[in-house]
Amino acid sequence: MGDPQAPFETVRGVLDHHGLLEHGRLRADVQLVSMGDHFDWGPPSDRKRATDDAIALVKWLASHPPEQVIMLAGNHDLARVGELYPFADDAAFEAAWAMAMGAYQDGKPDPEASRRFVERYPHVPDAECLARDFSCYSAAQRELVTGLLRSGRLVLAHAHAGLLLVHAGVTEEDFALVGAVPRDAQEAAASLNAFLRQRVQAWKEGPLALTPLHQPGSLTGGVARGVLFHRPAVPSADPQFHGPPRRRFDPRGLPAAFPQAIGHIRDKKCRELLGDWADAEPAEDGVLRALQIDGEQVRYARGTPADARLYFLDAGMNHGPAAGYQLFDLDRRELLQPTSKVAISGT
Repeated sequence: MGDPQAPFETVRGVLDHHGLLEHGRLRADVQLVSMGDHFDWGPPSDRKRATDDAIALVKWLASHPPEQVIMLAGNHDLARVGELYPFADDAAFEAAWAMAMGAYQDGKPDPEASRRFVERYPHVPDAECLARDFSCYSAAQRELVTGLLRSGRLVLAHAHAGLLLVHAGVTEEDFALVGAVPRDAQEAAASLNAFLRQRVQAWKEGPLALTPLHQPGSLTGGVARGVLFHRPAVPSADPQFHGPPRRRFDPRGLPAAFPQAIGHIRDKKCRELLGDWADAEPAEDGVLRALQIDGEQVRYARGTPADARLYFLDAGMNHGPAAGYQLFDLDRRELLQPTSKVAISGT
């Protein structure tokens, strides 16, 4: 389920539209992969609902057997034990959020107020990050994510039928940071999950450290970088390509031995970053897309071609009707048809 940053009701509406629910639970013959980013959605007026709904959604997903629901970690999930970890309680976060909103009013940063904010809260990169991106946080979320990490329910990767599912994509250079470049999707998922498991086991206090694969945002490090955050783009001399870890990556650096499916990025942003590699269609929410690579040639378009190197499954769940949100049939690597009976499905 790609980036369920939406009301719990909407998430259930998407699943129900595709015939995947029975008596308020997933059908017994359905396996669901949630692609990460279960927190932070909506305008400031929805903060309370978004904060509480995220907890309800994550608990509902985790209440299913681990072999039925696979929960991938996204950058918003791990921010609860990363950038946001120093906020010991809700009152501390609310004070910081109010200060961030004062420094970032109507999408326009106030330079002096922003300076005061980062001096007070150097563990986040800027006021905009807290005012907009991580606005729906609570200490209960941190405890929930911590428990899911320690129990092994929140993972970095999942492999299915030769396809690697990760939140934002992993290049050959990224894999080399934690060992050899894997030969197949199963080996890739095992490597990534072993890395996370080792780091969680060694984690005693403070933010969870996932370097060199992931660098949380901070005043000193800037906005987050790495495999939970970076996005494919036409390469340039932009510092965002510097790394690893990176904020942008050349998709031709993805392993050729197996395809990947990711969340994290909607159609509009893909078209902005991929430039001439994208077709001429207008951006649209609700739809699945894919990127094909043939040597140096790259093509991005809607659809799920069998030879895709990268499938894009984040279709902006909170930006359209549940009935219009496409899901991905992992067995067939094609659009899941509403009410169809399938063994494996995800978004």
